[in-house]
Amino acid sequence: MTDLDAPERGAVTGTDVRPRPRAALPALCVTQITSWGVVYYAFPVLNPQITTATGWPTGATTAAFSAALLVSAVAGIHVGRTIDRHGPRTVMTTGSVLGVLSILVIASAPNLPVFLAGWLLAGLAMAGTFYQPAFAALTRWWAPDHVRALTIVTLAGGLASTAFAPLTAALANHLSWRAAYAALAVILALVTIPAHALALKAPWPTASISAAPQAADRAARVARTRPFLMLATTLTLSAFAVSAAVIALVPLMTERGYTSTEAAWALGLGGIGQTLGRTLYATLARHTEPTTRTISLVALGAFTTALLAITPGPYALLVALSVAAGTVRGNLTLLQATAITDRWGTTHYGRLSGLLAAPTTTAAAIAPFAGTAVAAQLGGYPQLFIALAAISAAACMTGVRTMPSRAENNGSAPGTTALVPR
Repeated sequence: MTDLDAPERGAVTGTDVRPRPRAALPALCVTQITSWGVVYYAFPVLNPQITTATGWPTGATTAAFSAALLVSAVAGIHVGRTIDRHGPRTVMTTGSVLGVLSILVIASAPNLPVFLAGWLLAGLAMAGTFYQPAFAALTRWWAPDHVRALTIVTLAGGLASTAFAPLTAALANHLSWRAAYAALAVILALVTIPAHALALKAPWPTASISAAPQAADRAARVARTRPFLMLATTLTLSAFAVSAAVIALVPLMTERGYTSTEAAWALGLGGIGQTLGRTLYATLARHTEPTTRTISLVALGAFTTALLAITPGPYALLVALSVAAGTVRGNLTLLQATAITDRWGTTHYGRLSGLLAAPTTTAAAIAPFAGTAVAAQLGGYPQLFIALAAISAAACMTGVRTMPSRAENNGSAPGTTALVPR
């Protein structure tokens, strides 16, 4: 048993010392794999079959998926505030129920409007079950050891594409896309609903300072500072490029003559890279300051995207590049998860993280639809990947001013444990 699991250890928040819920961390590991795998990663695998079977335009189906991510961005702000006050159990359990219902609506959709409605419902499920609510729960329960807890849950989450992209492809080879989605909905229900309902019922440690109006006002001022805005800009540009590249990897490879199954495996094996990247993040965080870490990881994202753009094969090399890109994505996930605590502490993590996630999730929402449209305008997916690499390079420029000064930290978020740059 690691000290992350030890029930006798407590999270110190405000004046409370509460035991960490033993079951929460392993439960969140399993539910992140399943939620991401079913609600997110199944779509790029099934979408070619959806458009072929229904005759719906690819742009329309991708726009519905983008709309879900947009709903998630907006709803995530309220989710963060709710978790700060009441904890994650109700939010994440409800999100799981909505996720199952949304996938069943999508699977049975007779036309595009119903298909869109299903994805809008899925957006609410994403806001309640994906990384942001899990990060808020672990940051409050496990502080000050939250980086290790976040690393563990994202290591597991990185396996979502590895597990579910090939599984979805296998289901699609034997079932219709509707039946494949229905089967995935059953898995989602059996795994995530009981896990969230039973494993997240521990007492929620409250931050005594969070009830003070002055503290809330200062937290709001953090969101208006230049470092916060620059951080949001950097992560938003990077999120757009990374999200578009993930969704576009399958059509990039099929455009180059590879089968959809080969493309799905390349996407899935990228999840191994995400897991590898996340094992390295704690070491990277110990040896770099937040600004250097931010710029370096975003720059590596631009580099791997450019390599995918200019490399037509062989297949093994493309898989290796997918794994490398996944390694960068894994680090970027933890970079965003720790960006608030690295700069402003943990007291208002849910609120500030929700505000930070709103533009990044919006960018991720727009990315699939925009990527498809841009690829058509530029003449193909290799050209799209070049454009995405340029966007990531631009994000490096704004990353220079993402660290608040000591005076800004001391004046903006009292009662936090803001970290001094290492």
